[in-house]
Amino acid sequence: MSDGRSKDGIDVEAEVSAWIDHNWDPDATLGEWWQLLADSGYAHPALPEHAFGKGWSHGMELRAMRVFAERKVVGPAPGLGYMLAAPTIADYGTPSQIERYIPQILNGQESWCQLFSEPAAGSDLAGVQASAERDGDEWSITGQKVWTSGGDYADLGMLIARTDPDLPKHQGLSYFAIPMNQDGIDVRPLREMTGRTFFSEVFMDRAAVGHGAMIGGRGDGWRVANTTLAYERSSIGAGSAGNILAAAGQRAGRFGRRVGDIVEEAGSGRRSTGRPPGVGMSLYSRYVELARRLGRIGDPVLRQEVVGLYIMLRVNRLNLQRAREPRQRTGGEPNIAKLYDAEIHRQFRTVSLRIIGADGMLAPASSETDPSIAELALHACAPSIYGGSDQIQRNIIGERVLGLPKEPGVPRDVPFNELPKN
Repeated sequence: MSDGRSKDGIDVEAEVSAWIDHNWDPDATLGEWWQLLADSGYAHPALPEHAFGKGWSHGMELRAMRVFAERKVVGPAPGLGYMLAAPTIADYGTPSQIERYIPQILNGQESWCQLFSEPAAGSDLAGVQASAERDGDEWSITGQKVWTSGGDYADLGMLIARTDPDLPKHQGLSYFAIPMNQDGIDVRPLREMTGRTFFSEVFMDRAAVGHGAMIGGRGDGWRVANTTLAYERSSIGAGSAGNILAAAGQRAGRFGRRVGDIVEEAGSGRRSTGRPPGVGMSLYSRYVELARRLGRIGDPVLRQEVVGLYIMLRVNRLNLQRAREPRQRTGGEPNIAKLYDAEIHRQFRTVSLRIIGADGMLAPASSETDPSIAELALHACAPSIYGGSDQIQRNIIGERVLGLPKEPGVPRDVPFNELPKN
């Protein structure tokens, strides 16, 4: 609305800014600050009120996060718990599960990873073979997962495992919140060509998880997992609000840090997030300024590519706004956002390397250019694969949104244990 208020009459920017004025203390510890955020509902305001949020729209939440960024205060505890686990548990969790898990996500005490993909079940996620066998009040999990983001420091994992192999593959899955710090789980980091080890492979040998940690009913894992994937695709496509972040979870051990020191480190560029920079308007402005400083902004080919990147960023933002308005949704917005994110990464790579020219062969780039460019260039191929490849997103849009014929395959009613295995 023109006065900055939401349709509910809430002036998000004014409300959040006033709360920061009243509560921000640079001398507070990170643990104290995150607990304040969690108690206030501003840590994740798009969650419903019964799940420790404010019931705001996703658009209102993004505006709130931008206020945190503009005010240069530490943002909410980040990670897959915040992005995926909390909204999924809010949708499918019992009241006791919501009470158990979501506060510990919002105050940063527990970090999460996602135990979905397997060596033989990535694009065909319903083909997971990790098994879950019930033993009294516990389930025993055996199998292997891979491409597990942050698995080496996660406290809990979102796990889909096969509880009923006699059922068709989409029906025999269940979804668990599994503790990661146990003898039955072996996490092995995988080194990327960027030099980082953000992903891991995870081996489970009779790992234990309580029956009370099953999110949704037995055999309902496919539906719950698809909800998590929808949140993932929307979040990936949305990019970053530019918040000052700190690693969550017990293994990170940062709760005693003074928040003022974290802000100072972020401002000086000394702290690394462990990932390439978020591809949004702030990075776009940074690269345009670099092109001006290097005297290359007048290159007509570069200017055309820069404008093309700007258009992509704006179109993606409009798509995400449509996704947040239920009456305007067509059903494919998360998948479109995911596709756009991959294309935006590739265009950022093209633009940034054209700006710095031959310096792009250096890793990192020379001191007169932006040190993020080399890593971003190496990382740019990843978004077209993780979170569901570009081809999978197009299949989903074609089949589920446009109603096109499904790809040929085994009938969906064949029991999983009768399917041919790789």
